[in-house]
Amino acid sequence: MRPDIDINDYDYPLPEERIAKFPLERRDDSKLLVNVDGTPRAECFRNLPGLLPEGAMMVFNETKVIPARLFFRRDTGALIEIFCLEPYEPVDYQLCFATDSTCRFKCMVGNLKRFKGTVSLVTDHCNSTDQAILAALDLKATLVERIDNTCIVEFNWKTGESFSRVMELCGNMPIPPYLNRDTDESDYTRYQTTYARREGSVAAPTAGLHFTEQVMREIRNRDIDIEYVTLHVGAGTFLPVKSRNVAEHNMHSEPFVVSKAFLEKLSIRLATQRVIAVGTTSTRTLESLYYLGVHCLEGGEPDLVEQWEPYRDQGYSYTAKESIDAIIKYLDNNNLDKLTARTRLIIVPGFEYRIVEYLVTNFHQPKSTLLLLIAALIGEGWRDMYRFALDNGFRFLSYGDSSLLRRRQALSL
Repeated sequence: MRPDIDINDYDYPLPEERIAKFPLERRDDSKLLVNVDGTPRAECFRNLPGLLPEGAMMVFNETKVIPARLFFRRDTGALIEIFCLEPYEPVDYQLCFATDSTCRFKCMVGNLKRFKGTVSLVTDHCNSTDQAILAALDLKATLVERIDNTCIVEFNWKTGESFSRVMELCGNMPIPPYLNRDTDESDYTRYQTTYARREGSVAAPTAGLHFTEQVMREIRNRDIDIEYVTLHVGAGTFLPVKSRNVAEHNMHSEPFVVSKAFLEKLSIRLATQRVIAVGTTSTRTLESLYYLGVHCLEGGEPDLVEQWEPYRDQGYSYTAKESIDAIIKYLDNNNLDKLTARTRLIIVPGFEYRIVEYLVTNFHQPKSTLLLLIAALIGEGWRDMYRFALDNGFRFLSYGDSSLLRRRQALSL
């Protein structure tokens, strides 16, 4: 049964001046709101390691943001903006970024009605200013097909560079639209976590932007196991909930990958319930694993978690360990060393967290699915927490400050 939730109940006043338009000079200088016992207090982010439970597992999303915004021009002069969402051919991320002359992407297109035939790159809208290199690439885009609100676009280029390198030279970093500014040179490094490894996101997992090498070392020194998953963040992360009833909101699908080795460690960790997710993307990945394991236990395939799957009337009686072990067994039976799947999971009040106990996350937009996720984790206390943040000078959204939260149901453990 879909929860009956009025999105207007998850609104709060966010003055424009409280939205952080640029990052701080030092990543770990940001503020940290600590809310692990129901009472919020302020700390500095660099103090985070000492606030974490020793011997826990901390899970990071190592996706890497791609310079996904490309600008082209028709021979008529019309400017076409192409926003690359995810690979279409080859569909595998690594294979697509390694191609050296042509590939196809699922894209959103600005000025779509004027996008006809083949268009040429606008070199003065590129990250690189080396006109000779850009001219040699001779990057062109052709509209192949329209699918609902997106398009399939074919890219062709010369010189034998990988498409990853082509995007690096020609693309623009897709900073959030609510920043209301052009991409700055600093965004190419600061709108990226220090541990980003796997190309594919069009939005940063912003909870990770605060972490420095020093903070990571101190976390390891507390005998905390640092692990990585990969969920490629899609443009849908910025989509507002437009319907008053959340049940009418459609979540976007996002791909993720976890290794068998990680799942084996997670299975052991579940005995102590000390799993710390860094960001909402890591949270959705971890919680999606439970339902993929349920698929395996019930004779299905661990390929996609549907949006409202967790909210069926009868619920699920499997333990988290049983579910994770079922995925491991599936991988063993199919000689796989990693699980590749997709999730449309929406986490709203009424959701039962199966894996995540602690969450490190930024402050999210009013009436957003991410704020609903926070409310599902800590209950109505989110209101006091956000009021505290507003009253104490915290900076909001992607380049804003951070928080450390503990699941409400875990407070009595």
